[in-house]
Amino acid sequence: MQTKVKLSMRGTGLLLLILSLLTASLAFANHGPEDGLDDGLGVESHDLGSYDPSAVLAAHDIALAGVVSSGPSATVLKNLAVSGRGERLAPGATTDVYALNGYAYIGTFNTPCGDGTGANGSGVRIFDVHNHNKVEPAGFIPSVAGSRINDVKVANMNSGTILVHSNESCAGGPGGYEVYDVANPLNPVHLAHVQVDDSNATLRNVFEIVDVGVHNLFLFTQGSRDYVALQAEGEFGSFQIHELTNPSAPTFVSAWGAEELCALPFCSTDPQNETDPDVILDTIFGWMRTGFGASQNKYLHDMNISADGTKAYLASWDAGLVLLDISDPTSPTLVSVALDVANGSPGDGEVNSHSVWPSEDGTIVVEGEEDFSAWENIRPPTNFTFGVNPTNVIPGVAISTASGDVFEANQTGNSGTVDASTVTVTSGPLAGQVFPAAELAGNQPKFADVGPVSGNIVWVGQACNADALVNPISAGDIAVVRRGACTFAEKLNKVAVAGASAIVISNNVVVPTPTPWSGLRIWDYSDPTNPVLASTFDTVCSASTAPGGTCDPRGTYSSHNVIVETEGNKVKAYISWYSDGVVVIDVTDPYNPVETARYHEAGSTFEASNGGIQDVWGIHKEPNSPWIYASDRNGGLYVLKEYGSGSANNGNP
Repeated sequence: MQTKVKLSMRGTGLLLLILSLLTASLAFANHGPEDGLDDGLGVESHDLGSYDPSAVLAAHDIALAGVVSSGPSATVLKNLAVSGRGERLAPGATTDVYALNGYAYIGTFNTPCGDGTGANGSGVRIFDVHNHNKVEPAGFIPSVAGSRINDVKVANMNSGTILVHSNESCAGGPGGYEVYDVANPLNPVHLAHVQVDDSNATLRNVFEIVDVGVHNLFLFTQGSRDYVALQAEGEFGSFQIHELTNPSAPTFVSAWGAEELCALPFCSTDPQNETDPDVILDTIFGWMRTGFGASQNKYLHDMNISADGTKAYLASWDAGLVLLDISDPTSPTLVSVALDVANGSPGDGEVNSHSVWPSEDGTIVVEGEEDFSAWENIRPPTNFTFGVNPTNVIPGVAISTASGDVFEANQTGNSGTVDASTVTVTSGPLAGQVFPAAELAGNQPKFADVGPVSGNIVWVGQACNADALVNPISAGDIAVVRRGACTFAEKLNKVAVAGASAIVISNNVVVPTPTPWSGLRIWDYSDPTNPVLASTFDTVCSASTAPGGTCDPRGTYSSHNVIVETEGNKVKAYISWYSDGVVVIDVTDPYNPVETARYHEAGSTFEASNGGIQDVWGIHKEPNSPWIYASDRNGGLYVLKEYGSGSANNGNP
């Protein structure tokens, strides 16, 4: 039984405070593992919002799909090989990729945050890919000051060659999106900045849910009219359509959100126009945040629009995969919801609908699930940040819960070295052990600048201001602290004042059930009003409950983005799969998906050239050609070529 929250308009101040906190948490929606902030209680603030990482994924049902690929060493029918490279060695910086007319465009995430000029390396970086074997930097479009770019899309439209990129605040900058004319990519012309607000007037005007972030975009046309569909990080109407027929003056057309699916007694029959704060609050907390599993929001993450511009496929996290009829863009109409909790993620009840792409005829739809909360006990967390704080004066990394347990059991007498990816013990009780680590985000000194730090390694407990250090530290020591009870910046300052030269944050998450990653759901949309789950697909590493073999403990093995292309009588899905690289799957028979190719690299030589472990975020493919574009969060742009069956190893002809 749900308890209804009653607030009169006199209680608007309280409601505004609640919604402000809610909106602040939504600023972390859908961003990937690097976003987490410690809220002072040892909990990432996205735990209360619609953040991508979900919790436990239990054992995947191999029999359902009949296939789990054999990992990076899979025997495949085709090969992928690197033809060209747009190097960008900036850890965690590169986001999505899109290519058109001989140029490729990649976005920039939190670091570096936009400075308004692009001089700091932020913005949309543009590469000339006319010669796929010799990729050349061609310029950039600056990020808006204080904002970051998750998504960039470019298309030949009625009004010209149009580029749009998303804005999300990373240092107090605006949300919304930017519009450019890139008929000449060497001289992009800025056409418009568009502020995106909540679609509900009460949330917008009374509760000031305005200027929200945009995470994903999709350009499409209907006849002579141009449009952009977008994901808005407000409360209601997270799917919005704006008209771009005059790209210098975009206009809002319509909005739709999963609140339209609400069946609770208190939900509105017309949420876009709802004015009752009680009903609004009930919908937000009683419906939009009561999904499945551990990550329960129902906000939109990504979308895809059919080639004729009449159908919208919405990856709506725990609301599932939603199909809308947008033949009339002013009035989106629900067609169906694809949701099979029991079989779509067998055993764990998660949904986490993250990415979507239909086949050309719309009969097959590939949906990506995303989950970063795998291997929680033994994998270093990658979603921590010290934030921006003047007391962040020493470098720091995070290690897993299990690694922290080892140091807590052997608190003193160890010495060794810490760098951006490892804590290596060279002497003492733990001599010879190497613990995977992940460098925290924030404005603290980075190991790339200061180099590895060596010294005595001392366990000091939680290291909050109210705590005494469990063991004393001396100048130059490396302090190992346990996560929880206060912010990471407070812990850093505490040990820095005591003389530490580096800090190691050990996670405190204990998950009793083994936690694998997440893969794909492949749907049969032969009847779009009644989609049927045909199969699921995982790689060996995404289905694994622990690292080992080809599954690097530092790796991220959730699927991320997907595109689908029809090639003759074949339907193929191309997936960016983080540390599994790029995976190609034949889904012609959606009930029997088969991996046909993969690009995966590992090892010290590759990591040195890539600026870190393989971490493929974005994927794009030129239609009816062998060229594939992949964006690596650490290494920038990769241009891959798909070779036919029978070609030599590594894709060499």
